Amino acid sequence: MTISSPTMRALVLEAADAPFVSRQLARPLPGPGQVLVQVHASGVNPLDSKIRAGAAAHAKHPLPAVLGMDLAGVVRGVGAGVERWRVGDEVYGLAGGVAGLQGSLAEYAAVDADLLARKPVNLSMREAAALPLIAVTAWEGLVDRARVQPGQKVLVHGGAGGVGHVAVQIAKAFGAEVTGVCSTRNLELVRSIGADHVIDYTHEDFTRGAQHYDLILDTVGSHGLLDYRRVLTPRGALVIVGGPNKGNWIGPLTGFIEASLLSPFVSQGLKSMLAELTKEDLAVLAQLMQDGKVTPVIDRRYPLAETAAAVRYLEAGHARGKVIINVD
Repeated sequence: MTISSPTMRALVLEAADAPFVSRQLARPLPGPGQVLVQVHASGVNPLDSKIRAGAAAHAKHPLPAVLGMDLAGVVRGVGAGVERWRVGDEVYGLAGGVAGLQGSLAEYAAVDADLLARKPVNLSMREAAALPLIAVTAWEGLVDRARVQPGQKVLVHGGAGGVGHVAVQIAKAFGAEVTGVCSTRNLELVRSIGADHVIDYTHEDFTRGAQHYDLILDTVGSHGLLDYRRVLTPRGALVIVGGPNKGNWIGPLTGFIEASLLSPFVSQGLKSMLAELTKEDLAVLAQLMQDGKVTPVIDRRYPLAETAAAVRYLEAGHARGKVIINVD
């Protein structure tokens, strides 16, 4: 494919909490270590929403800017020093959308070659775009931080959400016995993605039950550490994704609990935080997807022009799995 136009369509956020504005921008050129990706689809994440609102102190993005971190698309240009990719390769990964790097809500993006992996052949562009940030976050929490093992009892709080529904599947792929916590309307969904047990949090508080867990991954932040201590095994691990949402989480830590707060991009740039992780782990995740062990759940799809509606839907807190933007 020959790219004829020197410009591209993109959504620009000009000020915090302002509407997205459609603009014709200069098409980027891939620099050293970068590839030019024609973006087919982008994902919407809670972090995107926080950046848009100017509330993500740990992921500052100078405005005006093009947001969006997840993408799937086709390589259309290769910068100096890049050997892994060729024009025409189908890829997925993390584009930018933070720290002054152009994001994926545009027709093209110049992307660090190490933040991309080959798109699984059995996934559509939309499905692949659903995965990068949530998949590497779930992977880092379960595998890199907590070292999930076969036979462990793992609980995922928020099992129907973006990170949560991938975490359920990754834990199952590693041979764990998985319990997913979700609302009544999502019980069947969480069962369908492999959870051995499901708990309806509207009727049951898992921190008051008799079952103990070797690993808890919490994407909700609705309980305090003392609550989790009651249901963790003596060497149990707790991973809180994104940091706690309530003020009651702080409590006396003991040797029982290895608490890990996962918050993407804390005090670090996109590449230094994620490059090595994505270069290796996105490829492993791609193989799990190709083997049918991890499948993204897509709740809704929106065209690029309706990105604001997609963000509002995500902010309402009822999304099941992932919300996707069709860019092409």
